[in-house]
Amino acid sequence: MAQFSWDALFLSLKVAGCSVIINLFISVPMGFLFARKKFIGREFLDTILTLPMVIPPTVLGYYLLVLLGRHGWVGQFLKKCFDIDLIFTWQGAVIAATIVTFPLVFKPARTAFENVNPCYEQAASVLGISNFSIFFRITLPLAWRGILAGLLLSFARALGEFGATLMVAGSIPGKTETLSIAIYEAVQEGNNYSANIAVIILSIVCILVLFTAKKLTHYKNFY
Repeated sequence: MAQFSWDALFLSLKVAGCSVIINLFISVPMGFLFARKKFIGREFLDTILTLPMVIPPTVLGYYLLVLLGRHGWVGQFLKKCFDIDLIFTWQGAVIAATIVTFPLVFKPARTAFENVNPCYEQAASVLGISNFSIFFRITLPLAWRGILAGLLLSFARALGEFGATLMVAGSIPGKTETLSIAIYEAVQEGNNYSANIAVIILSIVCILVLFTAKKLTHYKNFY
């Protein structure tokens, strides 16, 4: 049964890692957009994007199940055009973890970009530097600590995700059973040994991630 916990850990790390990568390319640009652009309905949309932080994971999982299931419009499209079925797959678990953790990257990224002194960007613009270069050479280096802290927090949250993952991916040992689900199953079976191993491993990883994120956010900004 101890091996079972290790398999669940590796799956959890894969799901959490994939969700962090996806959020890096979605949440960070969204944070920059909301920090730099003003448009009608911006704060309302910000509220909608932050909802996964307060909506119960099972409710969010139900929405995803309805949307991605074979009778959902996204699920039907993927099945018909690409023969892809995301329900009860580890890819479905990645989607659930990505949506649940989206605000944990989006909000810190937006705050980090808002805290960048615009004088540096304006000076670079006056010197004729392109907006693309300004972002990667000035804005991003000044905001990276906040962004990285958000990514680490999202990794820790995705690693322990339970409700939405269970609704979308189910609990198939060796396929979709993540570490948090394995803990629940072990407790239900009375397997305290496997539950204790999984709990200790998950706790240590989350403590290390949270400690690192705290250190990053408490470093004094040089701007």
